[in-house]
Amino acid sequence: MMNDIIADALTRIRNAAMRKLEVATLLHSNTVVGVLNVLLQKEYIAGFKVIDGQNNKKTIQVELKYDDNEKSVINEITRVSKPGRRVYKNASEIKNFKNGYGTIIVSTNKGVIANDEAYAANVGGEVLCTVW
Repeated sequence: MMNDIIADALTRIRNAAMRKLEVATLLHSNTVVGVLNVLLQKEYIAGFKVIDGQNNKKTIQVELKYDDNEKSVINEITRVSKPGRRVYKNASEIKNFKNGYGTIIVSTNKGVIANDEAYAANVGGEVLCTVW
């Protein structure tokens, strides 16, 4: 049984990017879909679709994105808050990451959103992961 489905999703994306694969297959959860929506919005991935599998097991196909030199657009994707150690920040603490080049993905009461959106809406929450 898996405890941290988000960490698993990030690892699968990281590994697929290292192997220069077109598509990574992730396990489905609404939080993972929320994270992928932010990655898509910030143009770290080319797209994703949810696929209904057998026995009501859904998976997500993530289309990875590479630059002109065939290098992954994602330099680093790191899990911050873990099941054993949750990390929460308020709006003022998540203003910037990597001088604005990176994105902090936060789970708030307004859903899973990027740090700039959370700062603008003045909401804090659980810091799921960082990407740059």
